[in-house]
Amino acid sequence: MTSSTSGDASGELIANIHATMWPMAGEGSLSEGERLVLKLHPHWKTLVRPVFILAVIVAAAIAVVILLPPRSYTTIARLAVAAVALAAAIIWFLIPVLRWRTTSYELTNRRLRLREGILARSGRDFPLIRISDVSFSHGLIDRLLGCGRLIVESAGEHGQLVLTEIPQVEQVQATLFQLVEDEQARLAREDR
Repeated sequence: MTSSTSGDASGELIANIHATMWPMAGEGSLSEGERLVLKLHPHWKTLVRPVFILAVIVAAAIAVVILLPPRSYTTIARLAVAAVALAAAIIWFLIPVLRWRTTSYELTNRRLRLREGILARSGRDFPLIRISDVSFSHGLIDRLLGCGRLIVESAGEHGQLVLTEIPQVEQVQATLFQLVEDEQARLAREDR
C-alpha cells in the first residue's frame, strides 16, 4: 500500500491512498469536473476468518482421507470427501473473498461512492455537500492493524452511514472532512 500527499492549483491538500492494486470503477464513470481522490477495499483483516476456515477444511479433508479404511469403495469415499471440501471451500472461503474483492469505497471531490456485489452490483452515492459530520473509531486491535470504523453523518434521508474495516481510517476521515469543506467552499464561490 502506498500513500502520498499532493496539493492542487488552489492549494488544497489532498491525501491519495491506494489500498489496492486491482482496478475498480474507473474515472470514466465520473461526472465532468469530478476527480477520483481515494479508492479502497475493506481492510484485509476481513479475510482472516475465511483463510482460517479454509485451513480447517483442508486439514479436515486430509484427516478424513487418511483415516478412511482401505476397502473397495475408498475411491468413491475420497471423491465424496473432496466434493464436500470443495463445496465448503467455495461457501466459506471463495464467496467471502469475492465479496471483499468486489466491495469498494471511492471518494471523489464531489461524492462518496459505495459499490458492492459479486454477480449483481449495487451502489450508493453520497454527495459531499450533504455530509454534516465525519468521525472514526477503532479499538486496540484495529489500531495495531491500521483500520477502523468510519461514521458519516448525512443530512436528509440517508442519516448515518457506518463503514467498517476501513484501512487507514484516520487518514480517510481527515481526507473526507477536507473534501467536504472544499466542496462547501466551491459551492459558496459559485453562488456569488
